[in-house]
Amino acid sequence: MVQIGYTMMTEQAGPRDLVDHVVRAEETGFDFSVTSDHYAPWLESQGHAPYAWSVLGAAAQATSRIPLMTYVTCPTVRYHPAVVAQKAATMQLLSGGRFRLGLGAGENLNEHVVGRGWPGKTTRHEMFTEALEIIRALFEGGTVSYHGNHFDVDSATLWDLPDQAPPIGVAVSGERSCEIAGRLADLVIATEPKGELISSFEKHGGQGKPRVGQLPICYDPDRDAAVKRAHDQFRWFAGGWKVNSELPDPAGFAGATQFVRPEDVAETIPCGDNVDDFVEAVRPYAEAGFTEIAVVQVGGDHQREFFDWAEKKLLPALREL
Repeated sequence: MVQIGYTMMTEQAGPRDLVDHVVRAEETGFDFSVTSDHYAPWLESQGHAPYAWSVLGAAAQATSRIPLMTYVTCPTVRYHPAVVAQKAATMQLLSGGRFRLGLGAGENLNEHVVGRGWPGKTTRHEMFTEALEIIRALFEGGTVSYHGNHFDVDSATLWDLPDQAPPIGVAVSGERSCEIAGRLADLVIATEPKGELISSFEKHGGQGKPRVGQLPICYDPDRDAAVKRAHDQFRWFAGGWKVNSELPDPAGFAGATQFVRPEDVAETIPCGDNVDDFVEAVRPYAEAGFTEIAVVQVGGDHQREFFDWAEKKLLPALREL
């Protein structure tokens, strides 16, 4: 059975609301949760970007069952990998072993803020590989020194290390990232239901490991309102990874998506309250081999009614997949 998760999307809700949402997700019966880690929203209409790791700490204390996971954190520019390892180990302890560390090569939108520029794709992959090696070494315990082409670590030790290190997930979008994930990750992460990504991950060593996907949806009893909201807040999604990783700010995303129409968004994001539409949107992920799928309900102030509907209709329907 495919597990169904809930996304705490930091771009569309403030910190207290996000914690309230994951508490409700646990009560509703979602199998797991994931959290984005942004410094800025994709579009100004989303309106939020609290510090994800503070939200996660609060969520760990406010919940008791639901797994937590970053989806995803970039461990190369805004954060040093040694600090990411410390944060993840602490989260694993606070959550009682419910935390997974989802990592990715990042987006200019969030990483440029520290003034180090935005490296080219090849350099980003090199940095990401070194970061994964550093985090894995620190999770193993002991004192770590590392001197790479991009990162240095000087006698670092994680003094509060859980008995079981957080599993590491790696976001993939092509062959190179799948090779990195197959070699260094405990699970794979993708935002598109492409079977070739799963096949490539398995080819490079990912056989039998969890595969976590994500799908934006927009529930509303008024389908027209749902389409309007999805277009207003989520039309950036149409840009694809190659575009989304490069644009520097919400204004850039607004300009890049100015000709995206509401009907274009509705073709990729299920909108309204017809459960069958949502099931059919999830089905390609299951058929591609994903074992877990996290949904994103578009609209930070439209979560409560979504939970009521999800508990009664959406989750029972999805669990028949």
